[in-house]
Amino acid sequence: MNVDKLMNELEKKHTGEVEYLQAVREVLESIADVYNENPQFESAGIIERLIEPDRIVTFKVPWADDSGQVHVNLGYRVQFNNAIGPYKGGLRFHPSVNLSSLKFLGFEQIFKNALTTLPMGGGKGGSDFNPKGKSDSEIMRFCQSFMTELWSLIGPETDVPAGDIGVGAKEIGYLYGMYKKLAKENTGVFTGKGLNWGGSLIRPEATGFGNVYFAKEMLATKNESFEGKTVAISGFGNVAWGAAQKATDLGAKVVAISGPDGYIYDPEGISGEKIDFMLELRATNEDIVKPFSYEFDSAQFYEGKKPWDLKVDIALPCAIQNELDKEDAEKLISNGCMCISEGANMPCTPEAIDVIQNSDVLYGPGKAANAGGVATSGLEMTQNSMKLSWNREEVDQRLHKIMIDIHNACVENGKDEDGKVDYVKGANIAGFLKVANAMLDHGVI
Repeated sequence: MNVDKLMNELEKKHTGEVEYLQAVREVLESIADVYNENPQFESAGIIERLIEPDRIVTFKVPWADDSGQVHVNLGYRVQFNNAIGPYKGGLRFHPSVNLSSLKFLGFEQIFKNALTTLPMGGGKGGSDFNPKGKSDSEIMRFCQSFMTELWSLIGPETDVPAGDIGVGAKEIGYLYGMYKKLAKENTGVFTGKGLNWGGSLIRPEATGFGNVYFAKEMLATKNESFEGKTVAISGFGNVAWGAAQKATDLGAKVVAISGPDGYIYDPEGISGEKIDFMLELRATNEDIVKPFSYEFDSAQFYEGKKPWDLKVDIALPCAIQNELDKEDAEKLISNGCMCISEGANMPCTPEAIDVIQNSDVLYGPGKAANAGGVATSGLEMTQNSMKLSWNREEVDQRLHKIMIDIHNACVENGKDEDGKVDYVKGANIAGFLKVANAMLDHGVI
């Protein structure tokens, strides 16, 4: 496999799709050796088939606001690869949504889902609709319009969407309600559902929980733990909430959280009532963290800045892609950070990753470290198919076990002769081999 040649050809076909091309290059560079050692992959065109989605559906979504004004947004569903199971991946409602970002997320989802060992393929979807500032009625009308186009493409054994940025339990409820009406069936076609109609306990917190569990396993390879460590977290959504909660449970002190407006530094730690207030603040739909500093005297707000210039032991980027750049990575390393674990999808730029990997800092890539969310979605699918529900402890234990297994797979496939683990390489190879071998079994389709 000639990575540069493949990427040049891909860039010609998909000019300007920066996020997607970045994700593909990272995977191809990681798996090149194992791919070249297996000529059956080349003869079956596995890479050429893997890097292109099975299908992309784009549609308009007309909806009326509360004053009767009609608006039109774009809707998407990218069904990338279903070699090991139904397409599985979230729906994102955010103004930044475009085809490149969804293709990147869907491509990453293939490997992330494979790492969980659960039978789930990769997909992603969403819209450039912004739910912020919209009434519940407006969000409901948008979701119902969106689903009139999407419903015929999905199903419990075909494609199982979930929530993502801008799509929580409320939006999932509206989407599922319309699906149920149109499909005339009541099946577990969505995950992230409400607890009173098929949802799973700890699903909202699961990505953050899983990220901390993965970081815990990485730290253990250096005989370290979360106990007594300081932690900085970017992001102000479910992932950051779960990460802050679980890191605190494991004995760490979370000293920073961030939002689009800047970050909060609280040397006394963000736990207990402060995490409760974080949830209340998020519920206002303002998506800003500054009011946190009004509520707690120990908290300081730094407008327009990221928390990566702080002296912390562990950094958990949990916001959005390419949020942590080379300069941020250099600051963290110079300040003694020992572990960076991604709670978001590809939050570190390629330049930042190079800096981190050339240091002694432990680095958990998103496709492994943030797989806890989709893993728990898989557990929700299992509960739905069995017509039962597990308690919080049982779901958490199963999630913890999955994250341990993902870490072990990364170590097995990413350890070099000197004993150092390249978690990026390990995650990509482990996920790729599972999917590629399934594709070989199915023939050229």
